[in-house]
Parts: sequence; C-alpha cells; structure tokens
Amino acid sequence: MTAAALATLALACAVGAWRLTRARWTYRAPHVAIVLWQALGVTWGLAGTGALLGYALEPYGRGVLHGLAGFAASAFGGGEAGQGAPLPYDLPRIVALIAGLTALAVLIMVLLAAGLQTFRARQRHRTLLALIAREDPVVPGVRVLDHPGATAYCVPGLRSQVVVSEGALKLLSADELTAVLAHETAHVRERHDLVLLPFAALRRALPWSRVVKDAQSEVGLLVEMAADDVARRYCSPRRLATALLRFGTAGAVPAPRGALGAATSSSAAVMARVERLVTPGPILPLGVRYAIVAFSVTLTTSAPLLWLIPH
Repeated sequence: MTAAALATLALACAVGAWRLTRARWTYRAPHVAIVLWQALGVTWGLAGTGALLGYALEPYGRGVLHGLAGFAASAFGGGEAGQGAPLPYDLPRIVALIAGLTALAVLIMVLLAAGLQTFRARQRHRTLLALIAREDPVVPGVRVLDHPGATAYCVPGLRSQVVVSEGALKLLSADELTAVLAHETAHVRERHDLVLLPFAALRRALPWSRVVKDAQSEVGLLVEMAADDVARRYCSPRRLATALLRFGTAGAVPAPRGALGAATSSSAAVMARVERLVTPGPILPLGVRYAIVAFSVTLTTSAPLLWLIPH
C-alpha cells in the first residue's frame, strides 16, 4: 500500500516537472515557481527511493523508516519480522532493497559532492580576488577586476562578494551599473545558489534525463527573473534590460565556477528576461500564489509522512 502510494507520488512529480518546464505562468511569479520546483524535486527523490524501499520492506508492516530499523535488527541482531515469523525475503524484494538504498545513497552523495566542489571553487576564487581585485570609490563595497571584458557576478556564501570588471564599468552607464549591482545583491541576499544546488546535483546523478536538464535550465532562468524582480525595486527595469543587452552584444565573460553571473545564461534566456522587463505581464493573483505555496508545503511533507506510516 505505502509502496504503491509512493510510486504514484513519484510518477506524479515527474509528470508535474515535465509540465512545469513548459509552463509560462511561472514568469509571472518566479519566487513562487521556485518554491514549487523545490517541492517537486524533494518529493520526487524521497518518493522514488521510498517506493523501492517500501516494497522491499513490506513484510515488516511498519512502513519505510521503521521497516529499515526492523531490517537492520533482523539482519544484524537475529530479530524477526511481522508477527514473530522469520522475515520472508525473495529475490525481487532483495533487488528492490539494494536499488532503493543505492539510489538514496547516490542522491545524498551527489548533493554533498556538488556542495563541496562549489564551496572549494568559491574559496579558491575568493583567494584569487584578494590578490587581483581592488576597491573602487565609484562602486563602494564591490570588488573590481582590471579586465577588459565585461562581466559582473557574485560569489555567495558567508563572506559573499559582488564583483565587476573594468570592462563592465566602461560599458555600462551609471543607471545600468546600479541595476546590475542590485541584481547581483539580490542573488546574495536570497541565497539563490542554494536553490540551484539540488538541481545541479540531480543533473550529476541523472545526466541522461531530458526532464532533469530542462528543470535545471528552467530553475536557473527563474532564479535570474527573481533577482530581476528584486532589482527593479531599486532601479528602472528598462535600465536593467539595456544592461543585459549591452552584455550580450559585448560578449560577456562567463562567471567563474560557483558564482552567479548577471548575463551569462543563454541568449534565449536573456531575451526572455529582457522582454519580461520591458513589457511585464500581469502579476499572478495573491490568492493563487498562496495556493501554490500551500500545495508545495503539502507536497513536500507528503513523502516523509508516507515513509513513517505503516503499510
């Protein structure tokens, strides 16, 4: 029963993610859409692995989490399952148990590995910035690189930094520069790097999946749109749009690994952002946004609850 419910939930999340990659209402409320994407990703991972484990541990009748404890007791302590009868394991359940534990371990390991690699890349880049970057009274609190190419990015973390190149300072007007820096500051304050990390890890685990690839691209675009929405509170949206176009025509230098850049996404994504800034559509109604957030919270808690309830 639990295994079937978890399998259905995992399938529903996969279909939902596929449909969401093609939805355009998300552009009207990127922050809300990001919450929904995170709920789909977490639920899919827990439901998919839980379905395999739920089937494998069904003889215990205790659910996934308590079933794992029962399995460990019977395997290492000579315990018994069910109503005092020895645990009846057949080949399909053994295969499901191994597959479920392996999938869960892979998801956890790729997440930790992606986080560690990103952390190390940022540490190296901060060390490099300490050597080659400088302060400039024109842009207080921002690190300036003496590089002719146009680039602007942020290095998130506990010691976050916003970086801009000399080429960008020459390329952008004062208003455009203000807009770009507001965009990068939004990335830092809202920790968009943590939003992107699980999807980057999932892409490592499933590099062959088109849905995962599209999901990573879509969440990356929504993160940029979310930062645009924050930036437009402090500057003209058209100034930010012209800055993006200037970066595009000048051939913006890509942001380093572990950083978030203002205009280093694909040309199609940049044009989608520019169009949204120049001709914004109607904002998603407040009631609809609250409903999506409530649904996301319910979805996120459903898989852990199914792990806990008995068969």
